[in-house]
Amino acid sequence: MSTSTVDDPSATEELLSETEYRDRLRELPPSAKLVAKVLESDAPLSQGQLAEESLLPDRTVRYALNRLEDVDLVGSRYSFRDARKQVYYLLR
Repeated sequence: MSTSTVDDPSATEELLSETEYRDRLRELPPSAKLVAKVLESDAPLSQGQLAEESLLPDRTVRYALNRLEDVDLVGSRYSFRDARKQVYYLLR
């Protein structure tokens, strides 16, 4: 049984090349591209924080995050500050 902890959850994921990242992002709706751009500059963020930063409605942010998760561009983990919330980060 291993009890190791990982400070950066994206370190365990396979990193994408810049062209592969852009190819996956190109097929997504504008809301998902905006959410990805916000996460590039300031991550990890909760869904509410993403809505504030992007000025998109909560429902649109939720849709964008689902689309980004479908193509493996974003990951999530529970917040260290509030375990009831999930925070999202880019898998790059």
